[in-house]
Amino acid sequence: MTETRLDAVKLDGAGPVYDQIRRSIRDLVLDGSWPPGTSVPPEHALMEQLGASRMTVHRALVQLAREGLITRRRRSGTIVASPPASHAMLDILSIPDEVRRLGQSYAFEILSRRDGKPSAELAALFELKRTEPVAHLVTLHRSGGQPHVLEERVIHLATVPAAAGERFEDTPPGDWLLKNSLWSEAEHAISAIAAGPREVELLAVTRGEPCLLVERRTWNQGKPVTAARLLYPGGRHRFVGRFGPYGAV
Repeated sequence: MTETRLDAVKLDGAGPVYDQIRRSIRDLVLDGSWPPGTSVPPEHALMEQLGASRMTVHRALVQLAREGLITRRRRSGTIVASPPASHAMLDILSIPDEVRRLGQSYAFEILSRRDGKPSAELAALFELKRTEPVAHLVTLHRSGGQPHVLEERVIHLATVPAAAGERFEDTPPGDWLLKNSLWSEAEHAISAIAAGPREVELLAVTRGEPCLLVERRTWNQGKPVTAARLLYPGGRHRFVGRFGPYGAV
């Protein structure tokens, strides 16, 4: 266990001590200081460092586990949890899981990638600042050997620096982000657009055929994480959500 990780947990003097510990660890997880898989200092170490009782530290860790931020294991200790991948219509989608739920085989191909400051065209498309470096990827996902969705994505390298060294050979960018980054806020929009020359070739559709465009952006604590444009052949897909008066069911 590193001293740096233990020293990072601090009390701010506001409210009950257990909640100060909870907030401190929560912030370290949400701002990316402790990425998924990071070992959380054991209870006895936190007790000594913070001058807190075992019950107080235990209560803070139990609450963090309930919030889904850490995973507690008897033999291997406590680690920062991986964010759960959700597949509801209005949530962050795992495209491989989406395809497999249809009973089809999944495959993907990275068609292009460019890292660096965005061009004027790309900045306008994704509402980016020209000074912030991004990884710009175009990916074709296949279902049962047929084109499933064309994805164009930017990843903000200042927020997710690990993406700069990732080649995405085994895992597509969206799923890699679900496992290796955190998000605290997201927005999405669905619209219909006509297939252009590029879509005709890559999605095996006819010129002008309606396509469903799903646009998603995520942030973590106000910092942009990623933005994606997912283009589905309109005649092959529909999005279905079931919900009640208090949300999804």
